[in-house]
Amino acid sequence: MAEAKAYRNFIDGEWIESSSGADRPHRSPADRSEVLGTFQDSQAADVEAAVEAAARAFKRWRLVPAPKRAEYLFRMAEILVRRKEEYAREMAREMGKPLREARGDVQEAIDVCYYIAGEGRRMFGFTTPSELPNKACYATRMPVGVCALITPWNFPMAIPSWKLVPALVCGNAVVLKPATDAPLSAYHLVKIAQEVGLPRGVVNYVTGSGETVGGALLRHPKTTLVSFTGSSETGRQVSLACADTFKRASLEMGGKNAQIVMDDARLDLAVDGALWGAFATAGQRCTATSRIIVHRKVHDEFVRRFVERATALKVGDPLDESNDMGPLVSETQLKRVMDYVQIGRDEGAEPALGGVRLTKSEYGRGWYFPPTIFTGVDPKMRIAREEIFGPVVCVIPADSLEEALAIANDSVYGLSSSIYTQDVNRAFAAARDLEAGITYVNSSTIGAETHLPFGGTGRTGNGHREGAATTALEIFTEWKTVYVDYSGRLQKAQIDNN
Repeated sequence: MAEAKAYRNFIDGEWIESSSGADRPHRSPADRSEVLGTFQDSQAADVEAAVEAAARAFKRWRLVPAPKRAEYLFRMAEILVRRKEEYAREMAREMGKPLREARGDVQEAIDVCYYIAGEGRRMFGFTTPSELPNKACYATRMPVGVCALITPWNFPMAIPSWKLVPALVCGNAVVLKPATDAPLSAYHLVKIAQEVGLPRGVVNYVTGSGETVGGALLRHPKTTLVSFTGSSETGRQVSLACADTFKRASLEMGGKNAQIVMDDARLDLAVDGALWGAFATAGQRCTATSRIIVHRKVHDEFVRRFVERATALKVGDPLDESNDMGPLVSETQLKRVMDYVQIGRDEGAEPALGGVRLTKSEYGRGWYFPPTIFTGVDPKMRIAREEIFGPVVCVIPADSLEEALAIANDSVYGLSSSIYTQDVNRAFAAARDLEAGITYVNSSTIGAETHLPFGGTGRTGNGHREGAATTALEIFTEWKTVYVDYSGRLQKAQIDNN
């Protein structure tokens, strides 16, 4: 077997080893015998070097006109287009999502680059009349500074692009810390940033553990913003650490997303949405459908069709395009899912499908778990309230739209939601009353588009909206108000104006 490629940190425009010289192997979750490469096991000293490089680069990069900054991002998109298939295949190997989903992940990065490149000429401020004569007033956007970007493994190129690309067009310098379970896709994104000629130090990439690398980024006095996507518990720790030093924090975290199926719904369409929402990426999406609230009149028929269709899903090698679902990302994630299945059984629910790890020879080298459907679930059960982050979904009956909405909203999370109905009045009522940052009508809880705000309420986030929408500019810029007095004398607002 060929020796695994050694990947290095990218600091101040150079690919370098960690200060300790230590690294760690990155194995495919589909076949643990396959080593995709070794990545640096970085220490606080590496973070120090990266942040200092970013701080130096920021002083120059912020002065580059935004339209010129945007040209780099457009060129990044052009390279991503050419390498889409290559990067998708490596992504499928590195974190297990099926190849067609991996292509979508790379496409999302392409879309973000193209969209945000346009924002280089639309980073609008505003003017307003002064209350005093011979005085001009305007507001403009200013970059924040050095941004620490901490990204997850489930969308290993799309989510880094959500953070990296808007941060750059706004004039910030960045240090990117990818998830330890999926550093390769982020590496490709950073490599492209180098190829298009971004000035040294503007983009830095440091791999390693969340505790060591992430913790050092949080504590460093020169990081002015932390953009984090991950679990709610880790996000809480990020928020506390940022509060100590008054850093900005943008948090996008967990979900317990509900799909409502009313008695007038087109059931085949609702089943399509449930299958895609619950089992795409093996349920490892913050927007995954983990609760399906079905009107009692159609509950049994929905369950019958849902189980029948889910039984036919093929689980296996993510590079085999005939498969619908790949492995879970890690042994830790597999154990978490198995523990929650047992919790569900202990609470009195029983899977109508799945619930047992796949162990046949074709699965023996990977972390495979089948589509699992719980029925007879009480909304107060832990499996109906806590984020599992795997291919496990609960079906809950309801007698009315009002009861379905009450069940859906009885959650500490509020990311995504959906309703299937042919009644326009019910659809608009649900869109108004579902307590979530995203609501779909007659569609799955997954499928966000890059030009719209993405984020949620409650323990899902702290109010910011990432993605490539213009709301990302609110995260990565500061407002500056400018007053220009050309009267030739001291004027006193609110006093001279009496």
